[in-house]
Amino acid sequence: MIPFATMNKSTQRMIEIASPLFIDLKDATETVVWSEIFGNNNPLALEIGCGIGDFIAKTALDNPEINFIAIDYYNKGCDKTCRRLDKLAVSNVRVLRVEAREFIAGRIPPASLTALYINCPDPWPKKRHRKRRLVNSGFMDFIRDFLMPGADFFFATDFDDYGLDVAEMMAGRSDYANMLAPDLYRFDLEGYHRSKYMLKFMEEGKPIHFVHYRKI
Repeated sequence: MIPFATMNKSTQRMIEIASPLFIDLKDATETVVWSEIFGNNNPLALEIGCGIGDFIAKTALDNPEINFIAIDYYNKGCDKTCRRLDKLAVSNVRVLRVEAREFIAGRIPPASLTALYINCPDPWPKKRHRKRRLVNSGFMDFIRDFLMPGADFFFATDFDDYGLDVAEMMAGRSDYANMLAPDLYRFDLEGYHRSKYMLKFMEEGKPIHFVHYRKI
């Protein structure tokens, strides 16, 4: 369970998440055996930034043979994700409130992920802040060690500049194969569920840039 924050009046109260799908890792040295947590040896997939859980819920229901890990840094989003999953009786997802890189490095076994999903991450639109963007060449170097051969990498963004940067960066790599070739990106990806945020951006006239690569 996540404790309530009590630092001061300006501190936002943390929501206590009671869902059995929520995992609270308090101990940094605590060992995680995903086959024990899920109760099977199915392949693992990871979504970074699950938001309110609409994408992961639909995707997990479509793929019951895969165990999905959904992470987000925001307590409220994790709570909404768990509530959505519980309501839909989704059993092959576990939700954690963690920082992505630290969690992956400490909790994900090497070469164990069959897919990675990153949908509409913070675009850090100001030029001086763009080095803070999650997906870049350094991140793809980092995540490569945790993807199994043939694993899929999906990236989607409503921010044109971010989409083009990622598409062009990935096109220059020899360790990932472009699954949308000859296109570097597309504005539609058949069978890929839209999150609430994607639909909102699309209603505002903002196209979604989809990138799909596979680890060689």
